[in-house]
Amino acid sequence: MRNKLIHEGGAFINFRDYTFLDARSPAFRWVDVKRLRLPAEPAGDAELLAALIGHEQFRDDYAGGGVMPDGLRHGPYWVGAVTPDAYRPVGRERSGRILWQWANQFEDVPVDLATDLRREVFDPLAAAGRVYHLRELGGAAIHDWGGVHGAFHEFVLIDRPAGQIRLLVAADD
Repeated sequence: MRNKLIHEGGAFINFRDYTFLDARSPAFRWVDVKRLRLPAEPAGDAELLAALIGHEQFRDDYAGGGVMPDGLRHGPYWVGAVTPDAYRPVGRERSGRILWQWANQFEDVPVDLATDLRREVFDPLAAAGRVYHLRELGGAAIHDWGGVHGAFHEFVLIDRPAGQIRLLVAADD
């Protein structure tokens, strides 16, 4: 791909920053969204997924280290174990259900958190033409300390009319 993906920013929603009704409700959940501009030349979904995997923003262990341009980890997995074939197409409704169930697993999220999730996660999900879900890779794909997340949900949203691809990770610490 001659024209690469261009990182345009993102959002980090930490559930700890919101007040839950039940103080005992675990608030160790978060969502990380990375927005990238699609290349000017047309590209198929597999090519876009490969470009995303090759982008430095993909090299994030989501365990506090942030993006490491030469990093070897992506979430719980070795970067080399994640390929375009590791992603499965999934419908917007099913993706939304997975994410709402995860977010509300202990109690309904507070209104202000629901508003932020709608803006950064659910509105873009509804607008995406294609949605991919990273399947569990297991075994040798999990890096040396890859079990730090209780849950790890990863979606890639491709919105061609908006010229954008989003990497959306929702996880528990």
